[in-house]
Amino acid sequence: MAVQEFDVAIIGGGSAGYAAARTCGAAGLRTAIIEGGEKVGGLCILRGCMPTKAFLYAAEVVHLVKNSVVFGVRASEVSFEWHDILARKNRLIQEFADYRQQQLENGKFQFIRARAWFTDPYTLRLSTGDHLRAKNFVIATGSVIAPSPLKSLNEVGFITSDEAVALQKIPRSLIVLGGGSVSVEFAQFFARLGVRVTLIQRSAHILKDEDADAAHVVETVFRREGITVFTQTNLLHAWTEGNLKGVSFEYEGQTVRVAAEEIFYGLGRIPNTEGLDLEKAGVQLSYGRFLVNSEMQTNVRHIYGAGDCTGMYEIVHIAVQEGEIAAHNILHPDNRRHMDYRMLTSVVFTEPQLARVGLTEKEAQNEKIPYITASHPFADHGKSLLMEAKDGFVKLLANPQTGEILGGCCVGPHGGELIHEIIAAMHSRSTVMQLAAMPHYHPTLAEIWTYPAEELAEQVLKRNESLHRR
Repeated sequence: MAVQEFDVAIIGGGSAGYAAARTCGAAGLRTAIIEGGEKVGGLCILRGCMPTKAFLYAAEVVHLVKNSVVFGVRASEVSFEWHDILARKNRLIQEFADYRQQQLENGKFQFIRARAWFTDPYTLRLSTGDHLRAKNFVIATGSVIAPSPLKSLNEVGFITSDEAVALQKIPRSLIVLGGGSVSVEFAQFFARLGVRVTLIQRSAHILKDEDADAAHVVETVFRREGITVFTQTNLLHAWTEGNLKGVSFEYEGQTVRVAAEEIFYGLGRIPNTEGLDLEKAGVQLSYGRFLVNSEMQTNVRHIYGAGDCTGMYEIVHIAVQEGEIAAHNILHPDNRRHMDYRMLTSVVFTEPQLARVGLTEKEAQNEKIPYITASHPFADHGKSLLMEAKDGFVKLLANPQTGEILGGCCVGPHGGELIHEIIAAMHSRSTVMQLAAMPHYHPTLAEIWTYPAEELAEQVLKRNESLHRR
């Protein structure tokens, strides 16, 4: 039985794990990264961000061509080939995955293809039969689909996002369970390809973690595009009828039955920690999750976590930062760094896109953080009118005393790109006065930020003038 010795062992070869391995390896530590998955690349590349955005862009092109008459363009017999959309996605994903595999195989660390589990706080057993000992560990094993809450749903069967990105044939009708970012992106994608979609959400509105005014815009567009949306529901039962699958749920005091060719299960993901035997390492678990502090450290000082498996935020750039922070703190125990979630950013790639950074109004109210806010609609903005992109708005939150920008939201055209202006502003702790004074080219979508910035700047200046007069 071989025993390999390392300074750092990282379990998981996705975005967080690779970031940690790259950082530790470049600094000269004896580093190993262990990947036990069938394919290399991590969720983002293989089944998450990249394949879904390839799909969504294809559906957006179809939608634009079908609705081009508003621009004076007439396109007849608009059609698509699912096989070609899937083939393009597969080709792109293979390129991304191949590049990540090259990075893993050619990095300044040892890349080990095996499953791993702890036998004690400093030792891993590998599925190859070998053992590995390390002074430090980073757990970066990602997430898996959350289990279904209904036994009957398991019996009926469903697809998840993992299967949806590899479907060989799209269904004619689809029930989408859940209203989070994954569910709504797939719902609109399939609907724009002609699938009859019914979305069923437990909360009062889809995208429940976002402010209601922003989520309402997306929900309104969904209904306009023919997606049937039920909110404030309680899922009761799943069943089959001939070739159809169906669910029953409570809605407005009544039991509703809906049937379709397929059911998409999108009720979230959970940390992928099963089988790691973390208890043998002394890592404390709570309902399958392990907690980390702002230094990405678990309750066991030499064991860190990063990425989706920490159960905090399932966002790739956050996973990368967490992996780098964990690695830095292993390298520099006397000069430790902390994760700063002040500029937490999320983007939902529906159309309109919903993007936000920093505080939402909901969060500010819950945390009792004083703020002022202003918004401006795309329906009253020159460039968006030219684009016929009239849905949505931008919104800013600011400190009422200093004017520092606390958060921004954009639900509208290219929201995922536009939000980066507010990310840059918040990174330098800019105020609404500075944002309002910054030149913006006309006509552009980006200049829409100046309107709420000017409104809030005026409020801050008037408030401060009033205080000085007292």
